[in-house]
Amino acid sequence: MVGRKFIVGESTLTMRILTVLNSDYGSRHLANILQYAPNDWIIHQWRAPVFFPLVIDYPEDFLPKELPEADLILSFAEHKSVAELIPDIAKMTGAKAVIAAIDNENSLPRGLARQLRGWLEKMDVACATPKPLCSLTETDYWITRRQRIEYHSPLIAEFASYFGKPEFFIQVDPLRRTIISVEVKRDAVCGCARYVSQKLIGISIDEAEYQAGMIHHHFPCLASMGIDIDYNDTLLHISGNIMKDNVAEQLKPYMPVQYLTPGFRSEE
Repeated sequence: MVGRKFIVGESTLTMRILTVLNSDYGSRHLANILQYAPNDWIIHQWRAPVFFPLVIDYPEDFLPKELPEADLILSFAEHKSVAELIPDIAKMTGAKAVIAAIDNENSLPRGLARQLRGWLEKMDVACATPKPLCSLTETDYWITRRQRIEYHSPLIAEFASYFGKPEFFIQVDPLRRTIISVEVKRDAVCGCARYVSQKLIGISIDEAEYQAGMIHHHFPCLASMGIDIDYNDTLLHISGNIMKDNVAEQLKPYMPVQYLTPGFRSEE
């Protein structure tokens, strides 16, 4: 178990965070958070088991004897059984909020995610299960293409102000129509937005949206490449579209407005 304090910037809310992970997927998320989190966040990690029985009768058999106190739990584990441990982890740590990432339906199926939110609600613990993880904002998150869930937790909102749905501030040379600077206002948890921002410098604004999607894939995004039933698409593709949409929104003032001229019926 590792704890670390940071020297990056000041947040509006001091937080103690416990990150739960058991694979490279979670490790990359944690590495980005460690590098860019505010200096007054204190972050610990616990590596959950990789293998579980089909039924967990005694959760304590899979938990350490003690865990550090925490305000927010970040679950990046790639095994659905870890979700069954989260209520006990919340009890052990005293946490009042949980973010359980869904970048792969196999890691946290929709039914179990719904159960987890219910279990934690009974404990007066806020829970967000963003699908994909980079749909998280300070007020809500996606679970399907047409469904967003609002939440009311200052702890989750504070985390989401730094990490979640990518948001850029792009400056353009209007004469050359190229991107001259990109500020990352909110990074993806995995660091993809920061990576994309560096690669967009010098690119024509006419190509930027497409290139943002390609760079996102080359990062590479770790969201699932299998078709997700809630989106009828891959979560990797959904994640890429989230990135592209923000780039397109930033560049909208620089794009020419196209007008359609009504046609005329031909004389026969």
